[in-house]
Amino acid sequence: MSQRTLHSLFKPTSVAIIGASNSEKRAGNVLMKNLLSSGFSGPIMPVTPKYRAVMGVLAYPNIEALPIKPDLAVICTRASRVPAIVETLAQFGCKVAIIMASGMAQEVNDDGVSLLDLAMQHAKRYGMRILGPNSLGILLPPLGLNASLAHASALSGKIAFVSQSAAICTTVLDWANNKGIGFSSFISLGDGTDINFDELLDYLGRDSRTSAIMLYIDSVNEKRHFLSAARAASRNKPILVIKSGRSAEGVRAAKQHTGGIGGNDAVYEAAFRRAGMLRVNDLIELFAAVESLAHSNPLQGERLGIISNGGGPAVLAVDELILRGGKLAELSQETLAKLNVVLPTTWSKQNPVDIIGDADASRYANALNILMDSEELDAILVLHSPSALGESVEIADALVKVIHAHPKKNRLNILTNWSGEDSAYQARKRFTKGGISTYRTPEGAVGAFMHMVEYRRNQKLLQEVPQSIPDNIPTDSQTARKLLQAAQAKGKAVLETHEASPILRAYGLNTIDTWFVKDADEAVAIANEAGYPLALKVQSPNILHKSDVHGVMLNLTSMEDIRHAANAITQRVHQANPDAIIEGMIVQKMALTAGAQEIRVAVINDPVFGPAICLGEGGSEWDPTRDAAVALPPLNMALARYMVIQALKTHKLKDRHLPLGLDMNALCVMLTQISHIIIDCPEIASLDLNPVLAAGENITLLDVNIRLHDANTDNPSRLAIMPYPKELEEFAELKNGLKVMLRPILPEDEPKHLAFDNSLSDEDRYKRYFGVRSKMTHEEMAVLTQIDYAREMAFIATAKGPDGDDITLGAVRASIDPDNTEAEFAMAVRGDHQGIGLGKLLLEKLIKYYQANDTPVLTGFTMFENRNMASLAKNLGFKVTFDMEEHLIKMHMDLKSNNPVSS
Repeated sequence: MSQRTLHSLFKPTSVAIIGASNSEKRAGNVLMKNLLSSGFSGPIMPVTPKYRAVMGVLAYPNIEALPIKPDLAVICTRASRVPAIVETLAQFGCKVAIIMASGMAQEVNDDGVSLLDLAMQHAKRYGMRILGPNSLGILLPPLGLNASLAHASALSGKIAFVSQSAAICTTVLDWANNKGIGFSSFISLGDGTDINFDELLDYLGRDSRTSAIMLYIDSVNEKRHFLSAARAASRNKPILVIKSGRSAEGVRAAKQHTGGIGGNDAVYEAAFRRAGMLRVNDLIELFAAVESLAHSNPLQGERLGIISNGGGPAVLAVDELILRGGKLAELSQETLAKLNVVLPTTWSKQNPVDIIGDADASRYANALNILMDSEELDAILVLHSPSALGESVEIADALVKVIHAHPKKNRLNILTNWSGEDSAYQARKRFTKGGISTYRTPEGAVGAFMHMVEYRRNQKLLQEVPQSIPDNIPTDSQTARKLLQAAQAKGKAVLETHEASPILRAYGLNTIDTWFVKDADEAVAIANEAGYPLALKVQSPNILHKSDVHGVMLNLTSMEDIRHAANAITQRVHQANPDAIIEGMIVQKMALTAGAQEIRVAVINDPVFGPAICLGEGGSEWDPTRDAAVALPPLNMALARYMVIQALKTHKLKDRHLPLGLDMNALCVMLTQISHIIIDCPEIASLDLNPVLAAGENITLLDVNIRLHDANTDNPSRLAIMPYPKELEEFAELKNGLKVMLRPILPEDEPKHLAFDNSLSDEDRYKRYFGVRSKMTHEEMAVLTQIDYAREMAFIATAKGPDGDDITLGAVRASIDPDNTEAEFAMAVRGDHQGIGLGKLLLEKLIKYYQANDTPVLTGFTMFENRNMASLAKNLGFKVTFDMEEHLIKMHMDLKSNNPVSS
């Protein structure tokens, strides 16, 4: 329902203004002014009992008096009147209403129900959607619609902007108008009570008028819907995010502003990165990024060439580029020779191309033409500092001409920076008018270029094929959960190393030999059996960091050492914390730390996104979200590798180049297994491994602290990203006795899925893809194997080949629309495995899955030539019809009335 009613928000044909007014400064007056001056071609209908006409437009005394049902209504009245207006509008058949009033959640009626809840109940009852409350409204420049309280209208363009803050809306609007940058839609979300980021991202991701999306976010309420929508949309177009609340104080202010949950900024950052979005830190950076998006072509590579009429600005640009991880293009001898012909002998003879301070328009034009001709660059930055020649505007005009005339204008990205004020301002206006990105500083220009690079890298990362975890590493969730539930039953809130060891061992993670003892005598008995040297640590529920209270003693080599250490630790702990309960001591074998590196891994529970994995160096002052790289589970080997690289790049983890130091593969296996534990075991609230000893391939967890939930939590809802649904794996036998495994597809399946797709006969490919098509590319295959289980499902059938390797024999997939009203399926089976019941098994599994998912309808299309598919569908209960015009067979199943298929 929702995506269909959003159509009325984005393409309304009529608008009613409830509370329209002739009084200056009233919301109903500003709104009428904006609507009438923006060029909207549909009926604009003011509703007010006060006036016969508002601003010359015939007014209607009440909603019932309207001559037609409005697609969109804007409610400009005070909060107390809104619920009744919403009810009348919804009954009247209005599709979407924008509520301007603020404070509705705080005001209650006589029954103690908030005005907001009341309004939402009325809207839901009749299927009307709400934007707001506390919304500034919406601008749709391509339709000439300005249904907002904004002080200015927006130009038409290809960027969509969605903001939770009205003040940010007006700032962005001012800046964009000054720059000549336009929008496909400009939406003030307000409190986002009904229509929220996820639905808007779904709509805008599919909107042909939108080529890039910008979001201003205070807080996210629906983590899984938000991330699913963002991941889907960012595959098609760049999404830029500016997020307030980067500091703890900012989080509190944002909470005050929208009433959202204040999550942790580093976890938000990890979520944005995981969804392929680009985070910018402030409005200046946002504006620079928008400038580049408004005028950019998709980047073919990352090599940047720089032309400048001065050394200083060029050096600033290069510094910024290298510090941000960019690449300076290397010019070939051929290109240098061509530049030698047109430039003075004193030019720089390398990239950056310093064409000297007296450069005129023709020198700039010649240099740019030569660089655009070369094959060594993907983008060019042209810098200009004010010179005595004063040809600033002439040079800009010459360059605009060169760029527009060049055959590679749609392949290369050209950015410009004209430094200075008066003459530079005029030049920058010429670039803007010519559709060329322009910036006030070299650093701003490079920053904008790096956003394009980051977006390209994000897309590549989203398509990376992860390697599989080695087969010899266990994943025994049954054992782990049994132990955790037994601890919960005993009322335990925390598990230390000796209790956590068997749980971690179930996932192939090694802890050091650890024993719990009541006193020094028991410690001595253990020591005599286990051998020296040993470490002794206090065990107390009141002490989180043992070293802070000197509750640890290392390298104990005799009975006397152990007795002395036990007494000393007890005394010191009581001095530091007289109320601390000492349950006993932990005895551990001393780890061989020579040549190894200590790191720290934690799993925290974020109030917005749930469990988040943190990797860093540790220390008692350690704040995981400040001192660690953060990632959301589920992790696979590729995502774990990205996390380690992120930690190294941001210096949260330092490679100390020790003889047995960091081994990338071993770290990735550990992080992936920790992710598996967190997904499989909802009993775990948080996890702290401090320190972890990394000695090349051997990773040992020295000190473990697992905090448990009081009772079981609902597993699916706590995770921001739906993990691989392992419970859907099953074995089956085909008519010829072949045993196959039916399971959801995994990103790791890409190479085998490509082999499967390539194995299909030309005829099968023709039936599957409704025509002749070439072999799949890596990018296309990544989309098919790296699916979002919250939105689509693909089941594959695999069997062991002659060499013991799995082979993919068949696949069925379906995607649901964001509102879960209909799933559309497609299927293919290898030619040499057709006719033995494989297609039936796969389609039955899909039907069962979508019945359990409460999806009402399952549909599919196949070609007239594919009669086998049609008869299989008919046998399974699909209604099969023939579309003579399209030459297609349509298969339709009502999943609510159709009895679940029996296997």
